[in-house]
Amino acid sequence: MPTLVNYSGDDDFYSGGSFYSNPMDLGCLLSLGSNADLYYPSSKRARISSKFDFAGSNFEQEKKASIEVLPEECLFEIFRRLHGGKEKSACASVSKKWLMLLSSIRPSEKEIPKSDDTELTTGDEDQELEADGFLTRSLEGKKATDVRLAAIAVGTSSRGGLGKLSIRGSDSIRGVTNLGLSAVARGCPSLKALSLWNVSSVGDEGLIEIAKGCPLLEKLDLCQCPSIASKGLIAIAENCPNLTALSFESCPKIGNEGLQAIGKSCSKLQSISIRDCILVGDHGVSSLLSSASSVLTKVKLQALNITDFSLAVIGHYGKAVTNLVLTGLQNVSEKGFWVMGNAQALQSLISLTITSCRGTTDVSLEAIGKGCTNLKQMCLRKCCFVSDNGLLAFSKAAGSLESLQLEECNRVTQSGIIAALSNCGAKLRSLTLVKCMGIRDIFVGVPMFSPCTSLRSLSIRNCPGFGSASLAVVGTLCPQLRNIDLSGLYGMTDAGILSLLESLEDGLVKVNLSGCLNLTDEVVVAMARLHRETLEVLNLDGCRKITDASLAAIAANCLFLRELDVTKSGITDSGLAVLSCAEQISLQVLSISGCSKVSNKSLSSLKRLGKTLLGLNLQHCTAISNKSVELLIESLWRCDILA
Repeated sequence: MPTLVNYSGDDDFYSGGSFYSNPMDLGCLLSLGSNADLYYPSSKRARISSKFDFAGSNFEQEKKASIEVLPEECLFEIFRRLHGGKEKSACASVSKKWLMLLSSIRPSEKEIPKSDDTELTTGDEDQELEADGFLTRSLEGKKATDVRLAAIAVGTSSRGGLGKLSIRGSDSIRGVTNLGLSAVARGCPSLKALSLWNVSSVGDEGLIEIAKGCPLLEKLDLCQCPSIASKGLIAIAENCPNLTALSFESCPKIGNEGLQAIGKSCSKLQSISIRDCILVGDHGVSSLLSSASSVLTKVKLQALNITDFSLAVIGHYGKAVTNLVLTGLQNVSEKGFWVMGNAQALQSLISLTITSCRGTTDVSLEAIGKGCTNLKQMCLRKCCFVSDNGLLAFSKAAGSLESLQLEECNRVTQSGIIAALSNCGAKLRSLTLVKCMGIRDIFVGVPMFSPCTSLRSLSIRNCPGFGSASLAVVGTLCPQLRNIDLSGLYGMTDAGILSLLESLEDGLVKVNLSGCLNLTDEVVVAMARLHRETLEVLNLDGCRKITDASLAAIAANCLFLRELDVTKSGITDSGLAVLSCAEQISLQVLSISGCSKVSNKSLSSLKRLGKTLLGLNLQHCTAISNKSVELLIESLWRCDILA
């Protein structure tokens, strides 16, 4: 009885409900008689503060957390005094209301613990770490919501801080809004990289919060954000001086004012990419480029309403530009590209890519070659006004060129290619031609042309007019080739490949002949014999006339072959058996997809090959049963098998 009388109770709030899990125990307490040794105060009766539901012998106390009756102002005062990550996470897990309230606390509103409190908690592992921005988070689709962003803002603060955040799309009803972005701004001051793609509900308000709360921001990527305008970009410029990379695409409300602010305030900007923004014009682009000319190294301008003026500014102020991409500039004429080249400021330019620009002509191409003296990589796509004359003039002028790529330049012919190879500088190492329909297979003598001994890589893909005669000429001009890609040349015959193989002085390392339907075993046998000590990768995908004879030649000669693709070829079980018995072969990747003549009989051969294999493609091998595939998967546990 003294114990009962002196009991002072627990300090914790009781959340409601019966003290007894069994209602009968409670009934026993109520049925105690007058002889019970209990103390009953005579002056007061028990106070019942909660309603009870009496139903038969059972009754239940109405459940209601007492702390929920506190106004948000009180909860705010409590939460801003929390300093440990565990406490914050625990509170955030209680309810959505608490989570959003925690995420709304700005760093300036948090109470800093006193020195005495700090001494008491220095040994606690739960204290928040310094926010250096080590963490990366990515939200996509339906997972991208304000609640998740709030959880990220609260949870990452005690784990090193959020450094990179990527949001790819969001639900139109419950997706990311300015509220979620504001939570990130308040809880993640260490944020350095932000990417927003297809987020229609985020506008200037959210971006302004990011600008104010994340002053360390270095990279900003906006794509299909229709609600963000120049106002938000201006806030970024004024509050994020460390910005080094800016990219925005399909943002119809961002205009020249935003670019002007970026150019004026972001002195560390190194990379700018702008695509399909209808309000961006010459005024904004020229202002940005002229203001950031000393550090800006990468520039991408795609599908913009700019004219010759912007390209003239690039030519005059692009002293630091090393990478330049110009795409779909329909309002830029030949004059713009000519001025850009002749302005002589692009001396640091290393890589230039021009796509679908009508102003790229023979005259402007020659000017670019003369003006960009250190240009090493040139890519022209869908430049319909570039012909053999322009290609020849450019190859003569660009003495530092190492890589040349032409895609869908249909006025370029076989003569232009041969002339360019013969007249290029001594540094050209790679030539790529893709879908150049103007090339016709015409035999041309080569005594008048100088060889291009520097070329190491030749890629001619899906150029149906490029045939055996053209390849023979190229082989004579370029005797030091190491890598060749002739994929999609369905008109190529054995004669052209054999002529190339015999003219090469160094051994081939990588060969891609996929889609060359007319090639036979003769090519593979010659390749295995002539380049046995160097060949590492061989792709014969779709070469339907390749049979077991090719596998036998590879097994006998190719000592260092690592990757072999004989998809949709005519090989059989016998060929694989011969290949598997070659002790010197150490294949890492093998593809026999679509080889209908390979059956379950090859199971033992594939197991022997699997000792070194890391990848095996058995897709569409209809003669191999599912059971055999399962046995292979079980046996070759180190190998990634596609079936």
